[in-house]
Amino acid sequence: MLVLILAYLGGVLTILSPCILPVLPFVFARSDKPFMRNGLPMLLGMAITFAAVATLAALGGGWAVHANQYGRYVAMVVLAFLGLTLLSTHLAEWISRPFVALGNRLSQRSGADGDSIWAAAGLGVATGLLWAPCAGPILGLLLTGAALNGASVQTTLLLLTYAAGAATSLGLALMIGGKVFGLMKRSLGAGEWLRRALGVLVLAGVAAIALGLDTGLLTRVSLASTAGIEQKLIDAVRPAPAPQPAHETGAPLPVEGTMPSLAGATQWLNSPPLTRESLRGKVVLVDFWTYSCINCIRTLPYVRGWYDKYKDHGLVVIGVHAPEFAFEKNPLNVAKAVKDLGVDYPVALDNDYAIWKGFNNEYWPAHYFIDAQGRIRYHHFGEGSYHESEDVIRQLLTAAGQKNLPGGYVGDDHRGVEAAASGDRTRSPETYLGYARAMNFVGGRVDRNEAADYRAPGTLAVNQWALEGRWTVRDENAQLDTAGGAIVYRFRGRDLHLVLGTASDGKPVRFRVTIDGKPPGADHGMDTDADGNGRVDSQRLYQLVRQAHGSGERLFTITFLDPGVQAYAFTFG
Repeated sequence: MLVLILAYLGGVLTILSPCILPVLPFVFARSDKPFMRNGLPMLLGMAITFAAVATLAALGGGWAVHANQYGRYVAMVVLAFLGLTLLSTHLAEWISRPFVALGNRLSQRSGADGDSIWAAAGLGVATGLLWAPCAGPILGLLLTGAALNGASVQTTLLLLTYAAGAATSLGLALMIGGKVFGLMKRSLGAGEWLRRALGVLVLAGVAAIALGLDTGLLTRVSLASTAGIEQKLIDAVRPAPAPQPAHETGAPLPVEGTMPSLAGATQWLNSPPLTRESLRGKVVLVDFWTYSCINCIRTLPYVRGWYDKYKDHGLVVIGVHAPEFAFEKNPLNVAKAVKDLGVDYPVALDNDYAIWKGFNNEYWPAHYFIDAQGRIRYHHFGEGSYHESEDVIRQLLTAAGQKNLPGGYVGDDHRGVEAAASGDRTRSPETYLGYARAMNFVGGRVDRNEAADYRAPGTLAVNQWALEGRWTVRDENAQLDTAGGAIVYRFRGRDLHLVLGTASDGKPVRFRVTIDGKPPGADHGMDTDADGNGRVDSQRLYQLVRQAHGSGERLFTITFLDPGVQAYAFTFG
């Protein structure tokens, strides 16, 4: 219920978003007609169509995106005709003739049928096809959940609730606008000029959408930015997990539930399939991770260390690999990563998120500590609290009858990409390059699933990024089509990582990194040399920058000397 309320409030706030501007003329084109027979059916048609299109876009892949694009073309033609009918009564009468028999005339000057509920709903459907709201924090949360959880009634309900919130604020504006419109007509005798002005605005809205302003410029230029408000709502409804209170050695541990089934694993590595029944009598640590997640990689030294230290004393560690990107579902990719990362404990591939859902998990990484009776006694989300977690392991092993446990704690001195983050609270946020979750892109309009040429602006603000060259931007990555393309990012942080992969042919891709236009020198990462040279040879996370001194603001550029690279997400440390 709280998430539904959050979705509704996020929709209500869209009226303050700049991305609503192109569709406002369509909404107000019939503002002088009765709301219940015109405004309400139109807004319902808009909400239902948006929810259906957004569900398909999140779940259906490229074919759904292409189908929606054709629908947008048809909608632009229909609404352009609407604008023309508002400009000229003679043209309205001529255009409306074919629609009279269908009872679906779009003009407000085409007779009694002009008040048809179905005509208003049809206008709403066209508007819903064209509406592309700015992907603020709330909508981003909903679309991410839709992609993760798959097709369900809940997914569509959340998106419909978001659209209903938008329809509510638009409906209030429409009712107020209708009264103002009527008052101006009566007091000024300006009905004809107002109608023509609306026609001009409708045509301007169609032009803005045709030029991509609704998904380009307007996503970056805000009349009243709602991102801060939305983030506060998210934090209030679904606060980030608070750090676990420091666990005192020997203090009682609560029972948080029983261990869910492991039967949903699609494959096992380093072990035959394990079951919760076969694990009775053992203390179990379940680690949810995915191999391109920097936060997961930074916790791995501790998980490996606990396994090595306590495996002969009754501890079983299970790494549940729950993929974030499509390439992480490939068992060969995971097997290679497991080997490269030195993971030799059992790993369950959770490609269908069955184990994830069984634990009601929401985070990478997440650790669940299970006693010898199969009960969850402790959990920890994210990095940190390693000593407290090891104390829990020792306490559960002692309760299971284990004696003479090795002393001390697993060491904290880890190097390379596994080293702890800098702790800089101002470091740049995780940034996705695929259009489904992209934020802070400033390189112009994004042509979804189509090859296009991009050019970075002359200057970037902190946390902004852009593409250079010819790229095809897909839902979860951007693929370079011709050699010489680049990605530019003005970031803050000690470390810069980028999840990269090769194209389907598997050919390595050479690249060169610069920082503030110069070779990185001592600030190079593990996957680059001092001159900034490196190559992409597999689908994984690459550490490209580790600043030797501090974590200040820098301009990062990576230029690819060969085509075919796929870029997924930036993370920082």
